[in-house]
Amino acid sequence: VNRANYMIENKDKIDFPRKNEMYGEVHFLRAFFYFELVKIYGDVPLFTHGRLTAGDSGTLTRVPKSEVYAVIESDLNSAISALPAQKSTDGRATSFTAHALLGKVYLYQGKYSEAANILEPLIGLYTLPSNPGSVFLVSGENGPESVFEIQHSKESNGWNWGWLPQSTEGNFGVIHHGIRGYNGPTYSSGWSFNVPTDEFHKAFKSGDKRRDASILDIVKWAEDNNASYNEGYEHTGYFNNKYIPRQGYSKNTMELNYENNYRYIRYADVLLMAAEANSLTGNDTKARNYLNQVRLRAFGNDSQASSASGAALTQEILDERRFEFAGEGHRFFDLVRTGQAADKISGFVEGKHEVFPIPQTEIDVSNLTQNPGY
Repeated sequence: VNRANYMIENKDKIDFPRKNEMYGEVHFLRAFFYFELVKIYGDVPLFTHGRLTAGDSGTLTRVPKSEVYAVIESDLNSAISALPAQKSTDGRATSFTAHALLGKVYLYQGKYSEAANILEPLIGLYTLPSNPGSVFLVSGENGPESVFEIQHSKESNGWNWGWLPQSTEGNFGVIHHGIRGYNGPTYSSGWSFNVPTDEFHKAFKSGDKRRDASILDIVKWAEDNNASYNEGYEHTGYFNNKYIPRQGYSKNTMELNYENNYRYIRYADVLLMAAEANSLTGNDTKARNYLNQVRLRAFGNDSQASSASGAALTQEILDERRFEFAGEGHRFFDLVRTGQAADKISGFVEGKHEVFPIPQTEIDVSNLTQNPGY
């Protein structure tokens, strides 16, 4: 955010080729970062003019998230106006990327008509590859379903926990999903964290290609491929197959150097967001159409096509997100924004767990107030 403000502060002091496009990216990124802050922490400090220095930290106060959302919307509308329709390089935001993020921002605020309208121009611009698992291979990165991906590389020379923020070329999240002590084909060893549950594995319907694309059954895999492994903490027998370490995806110091891009927005997300927004504004026909496009890819046929309407259709769409985005980091926030977290998450405390605690280091330097209950 501070870097974006610095760029905007100096916008009128210099001219260069493609300046308008670059400033479209600046506004997109400031909106992106503020949206992530609001999702995680709720009310946050808001500063949009000039750079924030270390001495300014003590002057920060948290503002209502509605004010932050207003800036996010303004930034994304600026980005839509300035960005090209086609990206010049993989990882660059486009006007359609900004459309998609703005649609998500509207959904999080309950602005369903606005979400439906801003997402509609994206329908048909992207496609869903027939094999959902191919999307999460390195060979599937920046493909026809990709709306926005955070790019990663395996070219870093190494890393150290002490300077982790400066060593993020690689995707260090991948190592967390790996199989502990693994010896066999295809996969590489990892730390065996963030494992799927048996209940979730069984929740997929028969014929849903997303189950095996999302979840690796290590017991079956080991038996079929003469592989061995060690059981990690809270072992379930399953691993996140989307962001699991794979052979050839890393080099040098492996922990940080996985090149797996993070798929921030996929076309399936656009379809399901548009389905939700249309369902909540009374357009069940469109909502079913968009939902069924996702199900058609998942099952390879229309056997699971929805005929629901009203509140039942809305719930089907929300449930579909659980399976479509398994292991991608959407589920918690979907449950919170729809008010279903307390019913679905064991130990969830309403009025507390909707947001995360403000890091103590931030409170120490800025005197910010902590979130309730922490």
